[in-house]
Amino acid sequence: MARLRPRHPVGLLVLAVPVVALTLIPLGFVVDYAIRIGLSELWALIDRPRTGVLLANTVKLTAACVALSAVIGTAAAWVVERTDLPGRRVLHVLLAAPLAIPAFVNSYGWISLTPKAAGFDGALLIVTLSYYPLVYLPVAAALHGLNPALEETSKSLGHGSVSTFLRVVLPQLRIALLGGCLLVGLHLLAEFGALQMLRYPTFTTAIYDQYKSTFNGPAASALATVLVVGCLLLLLAELRLRGSRRYARVGGGAVRVPHRVRLGWAAPPVLLAVWAVVALAIGVPIGSLIHWLLVGSSTAFPVHTLISTTATSVGLGLVAALVTTALALPVAWLCERHRGRLTTVLERCTYFGSGLPGIVVALAFITVTIRWATPLYQTTAMLIAAYVILFVPRAMISQRAAIAQAPAIFDDVAQSLGAGRLSKLRRVTLPLLAPGLGAGAALVFLAVVTELTSTLLLAPIGTETLATQFWSKSSSIAYGAAAPYAAMMILISAPATLLLTRAMTRTTNP
Repeated sequence: MARLRPRHPVGLLVLAVPVVALTLIPLGFVVDYAIRIGLSELWALIDRPRTGVLLANTVKLTAACVALSAVIGTAAAWVVERTDLPGRRVLHVLLAAPLAIPAFVNSYGWISLTPKAAGFDGALLIVTLSYYPLVYLPVAAALHGLNPALEETSKSLGHGSVSTFLRVVLPQLRIALLGGCLLVGLHLLAEFGALQMLRYPTFTTAIYDQYKSTFNGPAASALATVLVVGCLLLLLAELRLRGSRRYARVGGGAVRVPHRVRLGWAAPPVLLAVWAVVALAIGVPIGSLIHWLLVGSSTAFPVHTLISTTATSVGLGLVAALVTTALALPVAWLCERHRGRLTTVLERCTYFGSGLPGIVVALAFITVTIRWATPLYQTTAMLIAAYVILFVPRAMISQRAAIAQAPAIFDDVAQSLGAGRLSKLRRVTLPLLAPGLGAGAALVFLAVVTELTSTLLLAPIGTETLATQFWSKSSSIAYGAAAPYAAMMILISAPATLLLTRAMTRTTNP
């Protein structure tokens, strides 16, 4: 167990506090806006029939998608981890594969094949198929690491499989399940491309339309205020439901392999249901891409543009991954090695910044740079800063896990053997942290190469990525022309998704 050091080194604080301050810029923008115009004017901007429609659409879609994702993700994780379903290893990878397909590409796949995909029903189906892996992966990882002794005890006391799952297994999955549901909810509040393509208006699509179509800054900012309140309510609800109870295995030792439930006659329909989810989630968008690549009247392979946009996406992804990893490390180190109220506050601040939709972050940066830092307006540096705010927790999660597995005693031993700071860093600390740093950087890279909203608003003039180029083509209904860019995004994202799938299972397997 890592030895905790209560004091907060000044050097680390000097490095960490500016990073946290950066993540608070969007929140400061919203609060500043509300204070400047006053509550009465803010209410006048919000109190419109259109706002009520947007609120109803957003709440209805978010609640339904979170519920469906929880059911599909948990059920899929249970049949893969706890039953004798044939082909479990292949199905585990395929069930997580939708993470490699951005939601707006998934929407493109459906809407380009049938206009009936538009509207609430189509939006619910498509966003659920895109986001259920956010529940499936943590729940599967939690099931993989659960000790089956409690389940066996429950059954020995006469409880059936259903009763054992509801009374013993489900409570132990609560943290993973709620965490996944929170991610689904936050992603959905921030989703723009998929819902715009499906013509289902929500707060995010309305904010973008207000800003790009009418340049109505006050109206867009007022809607952003409501969206921020929605994010806050979601974060508080998850914290409230999570509670303070924890379920942990006491002591070391290896986890026993659980006894798998024999499905018997139920195996064929269960297998059919799982393959149906896979076919709908990845078969339809990939099949659609192949269809438009082969028969689309606008299909073209502009090699030069494809190469340049791929290089731009990969370049932005690599730079953002490196910068975010470097900036997250002091915060992660403080939170793990020097725990206390101050570090808890610093950590929560970074999570709140990333919980805001990309469009709110973009509006905040546009406002801040126009007023106080004009030379930075629409520069690559500003775009990278927005990526840092949105994705710094992804790097911190992996870094904290790696730091926790590298006890501080190792540093003390190296120092007692005469190693200097640089030598200790090079020969002890960095080798131990390398896997966590790499995993965090991969997560950030995966998010950046498929990011759309902030890139659309903040990218320097003339900068085109795979996502923006795809959006430009698909918005003009040139489905064939958009297909190569979507295919390239999936190809770039697939390796990182596969590594993530393996890493999440490995972390629960001592």
